[in-house]
Amino acid sequence: MGLFDRFRRRSAGGPAAVRARLEGAMAKRRLRGWNPPLENINALVASGGPRLLARSRELVVTNGYAANACEAFAANLVGDGIKPSSLIGDADLRDRVQRLWLAWTDEADADGLTDFYGLQAMVAREMFVAGECFVRLRPRRAEDGLLVPLQLQLLQSEMLPFEKTETAANGNRIRCGIEFDAIGRRVAYHFRRRHPGDSTDHGAVIPETVRVPAGDVLHIYRPIDAGQIRGLPHVAPAMVRLFLLDQYDDAELDRKKTAAMFAGFITKTAPEDPMMGEGEADLDGAAIASLEPGTMQVLLPGEDVKFSSPADVGSSYEAFQYRTLLAVSASLGLPYHLVTGDVRQANYSSLRAELVEFRRRIGQLQHGVIAHQLCRPIWRRWLETAVLAGAIDVGETASALPVQWIPPRWDWVDPLKDIQAQVLAMEAGLTSRRKVVEATGYDIEEVDRENAADAARARDMGLSYRTSPGETQGARTTPTQPPETRGGDGKTSEQE
Repeated sequence: MGLFDRFRRRSAGGPAAVRARLEGAMAKRRLRGWNPPLENINALVASGGPRLLARSRELVVTNGYAANACEAFAANLVGDGIKPSSLIGDADLRDRVQRLWLAWTDEADADGLTDFYGLQAMVAREMFVAGECFVRLRPRRAEDGLLVPLQLQLLQSEMLPFEKTETAANGNRIRCGIEFDAIGRRVAYHFRRRHPGDSTDHGAVIPETVRVPAGDVLHIYRPIDAGQIRGLPHVAPAMVRLFLLDQYDDAELDRKKTAAMFAGFITKTAPEDPMMGEGEADLDGAAIASLEPGTMQVLLPGEDVKFSSPADVGSSYEAFQYRTLLAVSASLGLPYHLVTGDVRQANYSSLRAELVEFRRRIGQLQHGVIAHQLCRPIWRRWLETAVLAGAIDVGETASALPVQWIPPRWDWVDPLKDIQAQVLAMEAGLTSRRKVVEATGYDIEEVDRENAADAARARDMGLSYRTSPGETQGARTTPTQPPETRGGDGKTSEQE
Protein backbone atom coordinates (compact mmCIF):
# COMPACT_ATOMS: atom_id res chain seq x y z
CA MET A 1 0.00 0.00 0.00
CA GLY A 2 1.41 3.38 -1.01
CA LEU A 3 1.80 6.43 1.14
CA PHE A 4 -1.14 8.15 -0.57
CA ASP A 5 -3.45 5.17 -0.04
CA ARG A 6 -2.52 4.95 3.64
CA PHE A 7 -3.15 8.68 4.04
CA ARG A 8 -6.50 8.45 2.29
CA ARG A 9 -7.57 5.51 4.44
CA ARG A 10 -6.49 7.27 7.61
CA SER A 11 -8.24 10.53 6.61
CA ALA A 12 -11.49 8.75 5.80
CA GLY A 13 -11.50 7.17 9.24
CA GLY A 14 -11.32 3.57 8.10
CA PRO A 15 -13.68 0.77 9.19
CA ALA A 16 -13.84 2.06 12.76
CA ALA A 17 -15.36 5.35 11.60
CA VAL A 18 -17.90 3.52 9.44
CA ARG A 19 -18.92 1.33 12.39
CA ALA A 20 -19.34 4.42 14.57
CA ARG A 21 -21.67 5.99 12.01
CA LEU A 22 -23.71 2.76 11.78
CA GLU A 23 -23.94 2.21 15.53
CA GLY A 24 -27.72 2.40 15.35
CA ALA A 25 -27.76 -0.75 13.20
CA MET A 26 -25.72 -2.86 15.61
CA ALA A 27 -27.22 -5.57 17.80
CA LYS A 28 -25.19 -5.00 20.92
CA ARG A 29 -26.47 -5.69 24.40
CA ARG A 30 -28.08 -2.31 24.98
CA LEU A 31 -29.79 -2.37 21.55
CA ARG A 32 -30.73 -6.04 21.49
CA GLY A 33 -34.36 -5.35 22.40
CA TRP A 34 -34.79 -2.66 19.73
CA ASN A 35 -36.19 -4.57 16.75
CA PRO A 36 -38.87 -2.44 15.03
CA PRO A 37 -40.66 -4.01 12.06
CA LEU A 38 -39.80 -2.70 8.60
CA GLU A 39 -43.35 -1.65 7.66
CA ASN A 40 -44.52 0.91 5.16
CA ILE A 41 -46.46 3.86 6.53
CA ASN A 42 -49.52 2.85 4.51
CA ALA A 43 -49.60 -0.55 6.25
CA LEU A 44 -49.38 1.17 9.65
CA VAL A 45 -52.14 3.62 8.77
CA ALA A 46 -54.41 0.87 7.42
CA SER A 47 -54.06 -1.24 10.57
CA GLY A 48 -54.07 1.46 13.24
CA GLY A 49 -55.84 4.34 11.50
CA PRO A 50 -59.37 3.86 12.90
CA ARG A 51 -58.24 3.48 16.51
CA LEU A 52 -55.77 6.37 16.21
CA LEU A 53 -58.50 8.55 14.76
CA ALA A 54 -60.99 7.69 17.51
CA ARG A 55 -58.49 8.40 20.25
CA SER A 56 -57.42 11.65 18.62
CA ARG A 57 -60.97 12.96 18.43
CA GLU A 58 -61.69 12.05 22.05
CA LEU A 59 -58.45 13.68 23.20
CA VAL A 60 -59.18 17.00 21.50
CA VAL A 61 -62.66 17.05 23.04
CA THR A 62 -61.70 16.04 26.59
CA ASN A 63 -58.16 17.39 27.05
CA GLY A 64 -57.77 21.12 27.52
CA TYR A 65 -54.19 21.27 26.22
CA ALA A 66 -55.09 19.32 23.07
CA ALA A 67 -58.15 21.51 22.45
CA ASN A 68 -56.10 24.69 22.90
CA ALA A 69 -53.35 23.38 20.61
CA CYS A 70 -55.93 22.54 17.93
CA GLU A 71 -57.35 26.06 17.96
CA ALA A 72 -53.86 27.60 17.93
CA PHE A 73 -52.87 25.40 14.98
CA ALA A 74 -55.94 26.40 12.95
CA ALA A 75 -55.69 30.07 13.88
CA ASN A 76 -52.07 30.31 12.77
CA LEU A 77 -52.48 28.14 9.67
CA VAL A 78 -55.42 29.96 8.06
CA GLY A 79 -56.40 32.75 10.47
CA ASP A 80 -59.24 34.72 8.91
CA GLY A 81 -58.54 33.14 5.54
CA ILE A 82 -55.91 32.56 2.84
CA LYS A 83 -57.26 34.87 0.15
CA PRO A 84 -56.72 35.05 -3.62
CA SER A 85 -55.23 37.92 -5.59
CA SER A 86 -55.89 37.46 -9.30
CA LEU A 87 -53.00 38.10 -11.69
CA ILE A 88 -55.18 39.03 -14.68
CA GLY A 89 -53.56 41.85 -16.63
CA ASP A 90 -56.80 43.72 -17.39
CA ALA A 91 -57.49 45.81 -14.28
CA ASP A 92 -61.24 46.07 -14.92
CA LEU A 93 -61.63 42.33 -15.55
CA ARG A 94 -59.50 41.52 -12.52
CA ASP A 95 -61.69 43.70 -10.35
CA ARG A 96 -64.88 42.00 -11.61
CA VAL A 97 -63.41 38.54 -10.99
CA GLN A 98 -62.37 39.49 -7.45
CA ARG A 99 -65.79 40.94 -6.66
CA LEU A 100 -67.59 37.86 -7.97
CA TRP A 101 -65.31 35.60 -5.93
CA LEU A 102 -65.91 37.63 -2.77
CA ALA A 103 -69.67 37.40 -3.25
CA TRP A 104 -69.49 33.64 -3.93
CA THR A 105 -67.52 32.91 -0.75
CA ASP A 106 -70.70 33.48 1.27
CA GLU A 107 -72.45 30.72 -0.73
CA ALA A 108 -69.54 28.25 -0.84
CA ASP A 109 -70.58 26.02 2.09
CA ALA A 110 -73.00 23.28 1.04
CA ASP A 111 -74.31 23.13 4.62
CA GLY A 112 -74.81 26.90 4.75
CA LEU A 113 -73.06 27.25 8.12
CA THR A 114 -70.06 29.40 7.20
CA ASP A 115 -68.23 30.95 4.25
CA PHE A 116 -65.25 29.75 2.23
CA TYR A 117 -62.74 31.03 4.77
CA GLY A 118 -64.65 29.36 7.58
CA LEU A 119 -64.34 26.12 5.62
CA GLN A 120 -60.58 26.68 5.51
CA ALA A 121 -60.54 26.84 9.31
CA MET A 122 -62.57 23.62 9.54
CA VAL A 123 -60.11 21.91 7.18
CA ALA A 124 -57.22 23.09 9.37
CA ARG A 125 -58.86 21.64 12.49
CA GLU A 126 -59.48 18.33 10.71
CA MET A 127 -55.81 18.22 9.70
CA PHE A 128 -54.85 18.58 13.36
CA VAL A 129 -57.33 16.01 14.65
CA ALA A 130 -57.55 13.49 11.79
CA GLY A 131 -54.57 14.40 9.65
CA GLU A 132 -56.76 14.77 6.58
CA CYS A 133 -60.01 16.18 5.26
CA PHE A 134 -61.96 15.57 2.08
CA VAL A 135 -63.67 18.36 0.14
CA ARG A 136 -66.26 17.34 -2.41
CA LEU A 137 -66.98 19.79 -5.22
CA ARG A 138 -70.76 19.82 -5.66
CA PRO A 139 -72.13 21.30 -8.91
CA ARG A 140 -75.55 22.90 -8.48
CA ARG A 141 -78.48 23.54 -10.80
CA ALA A 142 -79.16 26.95 -12.29
CA GLU A 143 -82.51 27.11 -10.48
CA ASP A 144 -80.71 26.94 -7.11
CA GLY A 145 -80.12 30.67 -7.47
CA LEU A 146 -76.38 30.73 -6.70
CA LEU A 147 -74.06 33.35 -8.17
CA VAL A 148 -71.83 30.50 -9.35
CA PRO A 149 -73.47 27.02 -9.33
CA LEU A 150 -70.80 25.36 -7.22
CA GLN A 151 -70.60 24.50 -3.52
CA LEU A 152 -68.17 22.67 -1.26
CA GLN A 153 -68.99 19.76 1.06
CA LEU A 154 -66.54 18.74 3.80
CA LEU A 155 -66.24 15.03 4.58
CA GLN A 156 -64.46 13.64 7.63
CA SER A 157 -61.78 10.98 7.44
CA GLU A 158 -64.16 8.32 8.80
CA MET A 159 -66.26 8.63 5.65
CA LEU A 160 -63.50 6.90 3.66
CA PRO A 161 -63.06 3.37 5.11
CA PHE A 162 -59.50 2.37 5.94
CA GLU A 163 -60.42 -1.30 5.63
CA LYS A 164 -61.61 -1.07 2.01
CA THR A 165 -58.58 -2.56 0.27
CA GLU A 166 -59.47 -4.76 -2.68
CA THR A 167 -59.51 -5.03 -6.45
CA ALA A 168 -62.33 -3.20 -8.20
CA ALA A 169 -64.50 -4.74 -10.90
CA ASN A 170 -62.67 -2.69 -13.54
CA GLY A 171 -59.31 -4.09 -12.45
CA ASN A 172 -58.18 -0.99 -10.55
CA ARG A 173 -56.71 -1.31 -7.07
CA ILE A 174 -58.58 0.12 -4.09
CA ARG A 175 -56.29 0.99 -1.16
CA CYS A 176 -57.76 2.36 2.06
CA GLY A 177 -60.85 3.51 0.13
CA ILE A 178 -58.92 5.21 -2.70
CA GLU A 179 -59.07 3.74 -6.19
CA PHE A 180 -55.89 3.84 -8.30
CA ASP A 181 -55.47 3.02 -11.98
CA ALA A 182 -52.71 0.92 -13.52
CA ILE A 183 -50.14 3.72 -13.39
CA GLY A 184 -50.93 4.81 -9.83
CA ARG A 185 -53.19 7.80 -10.49
CA ARG A 186 -56.18 8.42 -8.22
CA VAL A 187 -59.35 7.89 -10.19
CA ALA A 188 -62.06 7.61 -7.50
CA TYR A 189 -62.89 7.64 -3.78
CA HIS A 190 -65.28 5.11 -2.21
CA PHE A 191 -67.08 7.08 0.48
CA ARG A 192 -69.54 5.76 3.01
CA ARG A 193 -73.04 7.12 2.65
CA ARG A 194 -73.31 7.63 6.42
CA HIS A 195 -70.84 8.42 9.15
CA PRO A 196 -70.10 5.17 11.04
CA GLY A 197 -70.16 6.91 14.41
CA ASP A 198 -73.34 8.94 13.97
CA SER A 199 -76.09 7.12 15.86
CA THR A 200 -78.66 9.76 14.89
CA ASP A 201 -78.41 8.80 11.21
CA HIS A 202 -80.18 5.45 11.13
CA GLY A 203 -79.21 3.08 8.38
CA ALA A 204 -77.63 -0.27 7.68
CA VAL A 205 -75.16 -1.71 10.17
CA ILE A 206 -72.40 -1.55 7.56
CA PRO A 207 -73.04 1.65 5.58
CA GLU A 208 -72.99 1.31 1.83
CA THR A 209 -70.19 3.06 -0.04
CA VAL A 210 -70.52 5.19 -3.15
CA ARG A 211 -67.87 5.76 -5.83
CA VAL A 212 -67.05 9.43 -6.40
CA PRO A 213 -64.72 10.43 -9.27
CA ALA A 214 -61.39 11.85 -8.12
CA GLY A 215 -61.97 15.00 -10.16
CA ASP A 216 -64.77 15.96 -7.77
CA VAL A 217 -62.80 15.33 -4.55
CA LEU A 218 -59.93 17.20 -2.92
CA HIS A 219 -57.89 15.20 -0.44
CA ILE A 220 -56.22 17.64 1.96
CA TYR A 221 -53.39 16.13 4.00
CA ARG A 222 -49.71 16.56 4.70
CA PRO A 223 -47.68 13.62 3.33
CA ILE A 224 -44.73 12.98 5.60
CA ASP A 225 -43.40 9.92 3.75
CA ALA A 226 -43.00 9.25 0.03
CA GLY A 227 -45.93 7.21 -1.30
CA GLN A 228 -48.20 7.97 1.67
CA ILE A 229 -51.87 7.80 0.62
CA ARG A 230 -53.74 8.74 3.85
CA GLY A 231 -53.03 11.38 6.46
CA LEU A 232 -51.92 10.98 10.07
CA PRO A 233 -53.30 13.18 12.88
CA HIS A 234 -51.07 16.12 13.64
CA VAL A 235 -51.63 15.43 17.34
CA ALA A 236 -50.49 11.80 17.00
CA PRO A 237 -46.89 12.23 18.33
CA ALA A 238 -48.20 13.81 21.55
CA MET A 239 -51.27 11.65 22.13
CA VAL A 240 -49.81 9.21 24.67
CA ARG A 241 -48.17 11.93 26.76
CA LEU A 242 -51.33 14.01 26.80
CA PHE A 243 -53.49 11.03 27.76
CA LEU A 244 -51.22 9.93 30.61
CA LEU A 245 -50.69 13.50 31.80
CA ASP A 246 -54.45 13.98 31.93
CA GLN A 247 -54.78 10.88 34.10
CA TYR A 248 -51.94 12.09 36.34
CA ASP A 249 -53.62 15.48 36.76
CA ASP A 250 -56.91 13.81 37.67
CA ALA A 251 -55.18 11.62 40.26
CA GLU A 252 -53.39 14.64 41.71
CA LEU A 253 -56.65 16.57 41.88
CA ASP A 254 -58.32 13.70 43.73
CA ARG A 255 -55.35 13.47 46.10
CA LYS A 256 -55.65 17.17 46.91
CA LYS A 257 -59.37 16.76 47.46
CA THR A 258 -58.78 13.86 49.83
CA ALA A 259 -56.07 15.77 51.66
CA ALA A 260 -58.42 18.70 52.16
CA MET A 261 -60.91 16.47 53.95
CA PHE A 262 -59.90 16.37 57.63
CA ALA A 263 -60.80 12.74 58.33
CA GLY A 264 -60.05 10.64 61.41
CA PHE A 265 -60.32 6.92 62.08
CA ILE A 266 -61.22 5.44 65.49
CA THR A 267 -59.93 2.05 66.55
CA LYS A 268 -61.38 0.10 69.47
CA THR A 269 -60.39 -3.12 71.18
CA ALA A 270 -64.06 -4.07 71.59
CA PRO A 271 -66.14 -3.13 68.53
CA GLU A 272 -69.45 -3.59 70.41
CA ASP A 273 -68.60 -0.87 72.96
CA PRO A 274 -70.20 2.55 72.48
CA MET A 275 -68.14 5.03 70.49
CA MET A 276 -66.86 8.32 71.86
CA GLY A 277 -69.35 11.12 71.79
CA GLU A 278 -72.77 10.65 70.28
CA GLY A 279 -72.08 8.21 67.51
CA GLU A 280 -74.52 7.55 64.69
CA ALA A 281 -74.59 5.22 61.70
CA ASP A 282 -74.65 6.11 58.02
CA LEU A 283 -76.76 4.38 55.35
CA ASP A 284 -74.29 1.52 55.13
CA GLY A 285 -74.35 0.91 58.90
CA ALA A 286 -70.86 2.33 59.53
CA ALA A 287 -70.52 4.24 62.81
CA ILE A 288 -69.68 7.96 62.45
CA ALA A 289 -68.58 10.39 65.17
CA SER A 290 -68.28 14.13 64.73
CA LEU A 291 -65.95 16.67 66.34
CA GLU A 292 -66.93 20.21 67.28
CA PRO A 293 -64.55 23.21 67.35
CA GLY A 294 -63.10 24.17 70.74
CA THR A 295 -63.72 20.80 72.39
CA MET A 296 -61.41 18.32 74.01
CA GLN A 297 -62.77 14.83 73.65
CA VAL A 298 -61.99 12.23 76.32
CA LEU A 299 -61.50 8.81 74.77
CA LEU A 300 -62.94 5.71 76.32
CA PRO A 301 -60.63 2.90 77.43
CA GLY A 302 -59.33 1.01 74.40
CA GLU A 303 -60.09 3.78 71.87
CA ASP A 304 -57.48 5.38 69.66
CA VAL A 305 -57.81 8.10 66.97
CA LYS A 306 -55.67 8.28 63.82
CA PHE A 307 -55.95 11.02 61.18
CA SER A 308 -55.41 10.63 57.44
CA SER A 309 -52.25 12.15 55.99
CA PRO A 310 -52.07 11.59 52.20
CA ALA A 311 -48.62 11.83 50.67
CA ASP A 312 -47.71 15.13 49.03
CA VAL A 313 -45.76 15.36 45.76
CA GLY A 314 -44.02 18.47 47.06
CA SER A 315 -42.20 20.77 44.65
CA SER A 316 -41.74 18.15 41.91
CA TYR A 317 -45.25 18.61 40.48
CA GLU A 318 -44.58 21.97 38.80
CA ALA A 319 -41.25 20.89 37.31
CA PHE A 320 -42.73 17.62 36.07
CA GLN A 321 -45.66 19.41 34.46
CA TYR A 322 -43.39 21.92 32.74
CA ARG A 323 -41.04 19.30 31.28
CA THR A 324 -43.90 17.08 30.14
CA LEU A 325 -45.77 19.93 28.45
CA LEU A 326 -42.51 21.09 26.90
CA ALA A 327 -42.16 17.64 25.31
CA VAL A 328 -45.80 17.77 24.20
CA SER A 329 -45.25 21.17 22.56
CA ALA A 330 -42.17 19.88 20.74
CA SER A 331 -44.15 16.85 19.52
CA LEU A 332 -46.91 19.10 18.20
CA GLY A 333 -44.50 21.56 16.61
CA LEU A 334 -46.21 24.42 18.48
CA PRO A 335 -44.63 27.00 20.80
CA TYR A 336 -44.99 26.15 24.47
CA HIS A 337 -46.97 29.29 25.26
CA LEU A 338 -49.52 28.56 22.50
CA VAL A 339 -50.23 25.11 23.94
CA THR A 340 -50.35 26.07 27.62
CA GLY A 341 -50.93 29.83 27.66
CA ASP A 342 -47.97 30.08 30.06
CA VAL A 343 -45.57 32.95 29.28
CA ARG A 344 -43.97 33.26 32.72
CA GLN A 345 -40.58 31.99 31.55
CA ALA A 346 -40.65 33.82 28.21
CA ASN A 347 -39.13 37.15 27.24
CA TYR A 348 -39.03 39.26 24.09
CA SER A 349 -36.02 37.49 22.57
CA SER A 350 -37.18 33.96 23.30
CA LEU A 351 -40.70 34.63 22.01
CA ARG A 352 -39.38 36.21 18.83
CA ALA A 353 -36.93 33.37 18.12
CA GLU A 354 -39.62 30.78 18.81
CA LEU A 355 -42.18 32.49 16.60
CA VAL A 356 -39.75 32.85 13.68
CA GLU A 357 -39.15 29.11 13.59
CA PHE A 358 -42.85 28.33 14.10
CA ARG A 359 -43.86 30.63 11.26
CA ARG A 360 -41.45 28.88 8.91
CA ARG A 361 -43.22 25.61 9.61
CA ILE A 362 -46.64 27.14 9.21
CA GLY A 363 -45.52 28.75 5.94
CA GLN A 364 -44.69 25.29 4.58
CA LEU A 365 -48.20 24.06 5.32
CA GLN A 366 -49.84 27.21 3.97
CA HIS A 367 -48.14 27.03 0.58
CA GLY A 368 -47.53 23.30 0.20
CA VAL A 369 -50.84 21.98 1.53
CA ILE A 370 -53.63 24.55 1.94
CA ALA A 371 -52.85 26.66 -1.14
CA HIS A 372 -51.73 23.77 -3.36
CA GLN A 373 -54.24 21.08 -2.43
CA LEU A 374 -57.27 23.20 -1.48
CA CYS A 375 -57.26 26.76 -2.79
CA ARG A 376 -55.84 26.39 -6.31
CA PRO A 377 -58.09 23.51 -7.43
CA ILE A 378 -61.15 25.31 -6.06
CA TRP A 379 -60.21 28.53 -7.87
CA ARG A 380 -59.77 26.59 -11.13
CA ARG A 381 -63.14 24.81 -10.83
CA TRP A 382 -64.89 27.97 -9.65
CA LEU A 383 -63.61 30.03 -12.57
CA GLU A 384 -64.54 27.35 -15.13
CA THR A 385 -68.01 27.02 -13.61
CA ALA A 386 -68.50 30.79 -13.54
CA VAL A 387 -67.62 31.08 -17.23
CA LEU A 388 -69.85 28.14 -18.24
CA ALA A 389 -72.74 29.54 -16.20
CA GLY A 390 -72.36 32.97 -17.79
CA ALA A 391 -71.62 34.67 -14.49
CA ILE A 392 -68.55 36.34 -16.00
CA ASP A 393 -66.79 36.54 -19.35
CA VAL A 394 -63.01 36.27 -19.17
CA GLY A 395 -62.32 35.31 -22.77
CA GLU A 396 -59.74 32.54 -22.59
CA THR A 397 -60.19 30.83 -19.22
CA ALA A 398 -56.54 29.82 -19.09
CA SER A 399 -55.46 33.46 -19.13
CA ALA A 400 -57.56 34.16 -16.01
CA LEU A 401 -56.29 31.18 -14.00
CA PRO A 402 -53.04 32.69 -12.62
CA VAL A 403 -53.60 33.74 -9.02
CA GLN A 404 -51.55 34.12 -5.88
CA TRP A 405 -52.87 33.18 -2.47
CA ILE A 406 -52.11 35.60 0.32
CA PRO A 407 -51.86 34.06 3.80
CA PRO A 408 -53.08 36.01 6.84
CA ARG A 409 -50.72 38.59 8.22
CA TRP A 410 -48.47 37.84 11.15
CA ASP A 411 -48.85 40.13 14.12
CA TRP A 412 -45.65 42.04 14.81
CA VAL A 413 -43.80 41.30 18.04
CA ASP A 414 -42.44 44.87 17.99
CA PRO A 415 -44.55 46.90 15.49
CA LEU A 416 -42.33 49.99 15.45
CA LYS A 417 -39.08 48.15 14.74
CA ASP A 418 -40.65 45.77 12.24
CA ILE A 419 -42.28 48.56 10.22
CA GLN A 420 -39.08 50.59 10.24
CA ALA A 421 -37.16 47.55 8.98
CA GLN A 422 -39.64 47.07 6.13
CA VAL A 423 -39.46 50.75 5.15
CA LEU A 424 -35.67 50.61 5.10
CA ALA A 425 -35.76 47.41 3.02
CA MET A 426 -38.03 49.07 0.45
CA GLU A 427 -35.85 52.19 0.30
CA ALA A 428 -32.75 50.05 -0.24
CA GLY A 429 -34.43 48.06 -3.00
CA LEU A 430 -34.22 44.80 -1.05
CA THR A 431 -37.95 44.15 -1.38
CA SER A 432 -40.95 45.56 -3.16
CA ARG A 433 -43.90 47.42 -1.76
CA ARG A 434 -46.16 44.65 -3.08
CA LYS A 435 -44.33 42.06 -0.99
CA VAL A 436 -44.52 44.22 2.11
CA VAL A 437 -48.26 44.84 1.71
CA GLU A 438 -49.00 41.17 0.96
CA ALA A 439 -47.12 40.19 4.12
CA THR A 440 -49.81 42.06 6.04
CA GLY A 441 -52.47 39.80 4.50
CA TYR A 442 -53.95 42.38 2.12
CA ASP A 443 -54.03 42.83 -1.65
CA ILE A 444 -51.87 45.78 -2.70
CA GLU A 445 -54.38 46.92 -5.32
CA GLU A 446 -57.15 46.97 -2.74
CA VAL A 447 -54.93 49.02 -0.42
CA ASP A 448 -54.09 51.44 -3.26
CA ARG A 449 -57.76 51.91 -4.10
CA GLU A 450 -58.58 52.63 -0.48
CA ASN A 451 -55.69 55.11 -0.20
CA ALA A 452 -56.80 56.87 -3.38
CA ALA A 453 -60.39 57.05 -2.12
CA ASP A 454 -59.24 58.41 1.25
CA ALA A 455 -57.06 61.05 -0.44
CA ALA A 456 -59.88 62.13 -2.76
CA ARG A 457 -62.36 62.37 0.09
CA ALA A 458 -59.93 64.40 2.23
CA ARG A 459 -59.21 66.73 -0.72
CA ASP A 460 -62.91 67.25 -1.45
CA MET A 461 -63.57 68.07 2.20
CA GLY A 462 -60.62 70.43 2.48
CA LEU A 463 -58.79 68.27 4.96
CA SER A 464 -55.01 68.10 5.20
CA TYR A 465 -52.93 65.54 7.07
CA ARG A 466 -49.20 65.90 7.47
CA THR A 467 -46.81 63.54 9.24
CA SER A 468 -43.73 65.02 10.84
CA PRO A 469 -40.31 63.42 10.27
CA GLY A 470 -40.20 62.43 13.91
CA GLU A 471 -43.46 60.49 13.60
CA THR A 472 -42.23 58.82 10.42
CA GLN A 473 -38.90 57.70 11.80
CA GLY A 474 -40.13 56.88 15.27
CA ALA A 475 -37.65 56.79 18.14
CA ARG A 476 -34.63 56.87 15.81
CA THR A 477 -35.02 60.59 15.00
CA THR A 478 -35.63 63.57 17.27
CA PRO A 479 -38.64 65.63 16.11
CA THR A 480 -37.73 69.00 14.57
CA GLN A 481 -38.18 72.06 16.77
CA PRO A 482 -40.44 74.95 15.74
CA PRO A 483 -38.51 78.03 14.43
CA GLU A 484 -39.53 80.22 17.36
CA THR A 485 -37.68 77.96 19.83
CA ARG A 486 -34.35 78.37 18.06
CA GLY A 487 -31.79 81.11 18.73
CA GLY A 488 -29.78 83.06 16.18
CA ASP A 489 -26.99 80.47 16.18
CA GLY A 490 -29.38 77.62 15.49
CA LYS A 491 -29.45 76.36 19.09
CA THR A 492 -32.71 75.81 20.89
CA SER A 493 -33.64 78.00 23.83
CA GLU A 494 -33.03 75.03 26.16
CA GLN A 495 -29.47 74.61 24.84
CA GLU A 496 -28.77 78.31 25.39
